[in-house]
Amino acid sequence: MRSVVYPGTFDPITNGHTDLIQRAARLFDRVVVAVAADTHKAPTFSIEERVDMVREVVGTVPGVEVVSFSGLLVTFTRHLDVGVIMRGLRAVSDFEFEFQLAGMNRRMAPDIETLFLTPAEQYAYISSSLVREIARLKGDVSTFVAPNVQAALRARFG
Repeated sequence: MRSVVYPGTFDPITNGHTDLIQRAARLFDRVVVAVAADTHKAPTFSIEERVDMVREVVGTVPGVEVVSFSGLLVTFTRHLDVGVIMRGLRAVSDFEFEFQLAGMNRRMAPDIETLFLTPAEQYAYISSSLVREIARLKGDVSTFVAPNVQAALRARFG
């Protein structure tokens, strides 16, 4: 069985994330969407809320499972007996950080490969932080996220 782990904070999950998950599901038999509990960011939503939102958005995609994790990604990936980590690259600005992260992961776990996918061009500019900021300022985020995520952002920011 070909499996891949797609990690992220998903705070919130965007249409760009969804695009990558759906495309990964065409390439792999099993896609584990791994929602990170340990993050240097201050998430808008709890880990449980983020997992629930992601499940609602992609839970019906065949072969996709959504779980939370904490600790090192390579440790979690090995625990799942998965040999590939998928990361999304939106722009050149993402590359340097993702390249460094992939190198560190390879150093800690040479048996785990990192695969980079780019979102469809209509999603390349979307980021969770921009979506949160637009929602916080009472802007319309309906073209960037699924309806359940839009509702959660509206409820969170009033």
